[in-house]
Amino acid sequence: MAYASRVRVGTLVPLAKDNADSSNGSVSTIPIFEGSNVVGRNHLVIADKRISRKHLSLHASPDGSIEVVVEGPNPIIVRSEGQRRKVCAQEKAKITHDDVLELIPGDYFVKYMDMAAEHKSSAPIGSSGLKKGKRHSEEDSAAVKRNRQIMEDEALARTLQESFAEESTNVSDMASGQTSSLLDSAGSSKRSNERMHSVDPSNDVPSLTFHLMHVQGLPSWANSSSVTVQDVIQGEVLLAVLSDYMVDVDWLLTACPSLRKVPHVLVIHGEDGASLELLKWPEFRVNLPVVGDVNINASFFRRFDYSSAMVRLIGSVPGYHAGPSIKKWGHMKLRSVLEECTFEKQFCKSPLIYQFSSLGSLDEKWMSEFTYSLSAGKSDDGSPLGIGKPLIVWPTVEDVRCSIEGYAAGSCIPSPQKNVEKDFLRKYWTRWKADHVGRCRAMPHIKTFTRYNGQNIAWFLLTSSNLSKAAWGALQKNNTQLMIRSYELGVLFLPQTLKSIPQFSCTEKNRSSLDGLALGKTIKTKLVTLCWKGDEESEPFTKTVRLPVPYQLPPQPYGPEDVPWSWDRRYTKKDVYGSVWPRHG
Repeated sequence: MAYASRVRVGTLVPLAKDNADSSNGSVSTIPIFEGSNVVGRNHLVIADKRISRKHLSLHASPDGSIEVVVEGPNPIIVRSEGQRRKVCAQEKAKITHDDVLELIPGDYFVKYMDMAAEHKSSAPIGSSGLKKGKRHSEEDSAAVKRNRQIMEDEALARTLQESFAEESTNVSDMASGQTSSLLDSAGSSKRSNERMHSVDPSNDVPSLTFHLMHVQGLPSWANSSSVTVQDVIQGEVLLAVLSDYMVDVDWLLTACPSLRKVPHVLVIHGEDGASLELLKWPEFRVNLPVVGDVNINASFFRRFDYSSAMVRLIGSVPGYHAGPSIKKWGHMKLRSVLEECTFEKQFCKSPLIYQFSSLGSLDEKWMSEFTYSLSAGKSDDGSPLGIGKPLIVWPTVEDVRCSIEGYAAGSCIPSPQKNVEKDFLRKYWTRWKADHVGRCRAMPHIKTFTRYNGQNIAWFLLTSSNLSKAAWGALQKNNTQLMIRSYELGVLFLPQTLKSIPQFSCTEKNRSSLDGLALGKTIKTKLVTLCWKGDEESEPFTKTVRLPVPYQLPPQPYGPEDVPWSWDRRYTKKDVYGSVWPRHG
């Protein structure tokens, strides 16, 4: 069931430890919807591993009553009608309006507020009440304006989607062997002058380059081509190798239950305290069809042929890299790949987009070094593309405050004020705007870098790298050494690697069958955004690959009132759930 279609029945409101009527800044406000809900570590604004990621599951009934099940290993306390009851792992409890939960006995208090009961209650209005009423009225007015803007954004997004919904772009079966529609088949647009480019399926490269993740709280059309973790596991899998910096095994098995049926699962991660009893060791022996008995280790993966891959890998490995190795990693690897590529003349001095979720401690010297690497490449006449203007796509404080999760979403954009509010960065800031994919209110954790001109894209990098020296590396010792401090991996989409049809050849025998095509004409591959506008008649020799770029191009610069989000500042203006944001309680 789509999150947006569920009925909200109440809210878990954070309370201070010693005062049941004041807010506790260590927990974010948690909306409760009819049906299943999950409460866990992600709702805290401070790290505490006593709270599991799936600490509680709550099933809310239409009448507002809730059944709570303790999913994590640590007990909770339920305070109801003057009684204090301990509820242990896998035990259940009922809560109603005004009951209090201690997520850890003695810590992290939240009170359940039933929306129906809230609406029935009233209070006498004195002079202070009138002031509060005025303030709430102003806040409500602002909320109405914001909601109106959201509806307008979503209406525009639906129009953009509908305009090319009739295209049935097949998904490549490289991973799953299945096909699906790239876009929601919601109908066609009636706009004539500004309608989206509708290409003949025979001229569209039959591969979906990557998917956006499914986001709770979006309308169904915005999630029409998105994926969940479960969608990644398809068919009869004999061996799964999963790699991520942080892995909650309990959550993973809940989100992707088909993993329980996989005979051998290897999880590689950097988090302490994860349970391993349900999974195999970093190296083990397994019998695989055709291959036979093999040891699953690093050398095992060198036996595979990656020559047909449609992307280039851009990785980072910690250490000091010099000599030939300097071009194997980080931004120098990206520079060396781009230097080998030829792009259309339109991309000369075209802008660069940096979009990420965490900002390191940077200086202008390194920014110039990084920009030089991302500006590499030649135009089709052999001249250098030239340095592009960098633009940083980054949510504002107001974007986070009005997001689907309110201020709590800011915990996934973990950049401190000292890094974000450097003067030299002001000229780079641009707004997070995502009407065309319905994600304006979904705060981004994705990391992407690209060079574009209008809706056309020269190249696109989907990566784990944030904007930092640690991830990309910094040149040292007269640019003869690259120092990197973290492991990262990205995939680079280039027109050259996504070509699906080779150059035409022609003989007297088949000349007539070419139906007027120029002899030896090469079909070019063009990378574009989902909302690309073009003329299908003007480019008969072009294959079009639409990338689901999650933000709109060109991005709009910050206005005078916009402030970039930093997660360690205090924000006293309440978010959409009535919460403020202190970094610490």
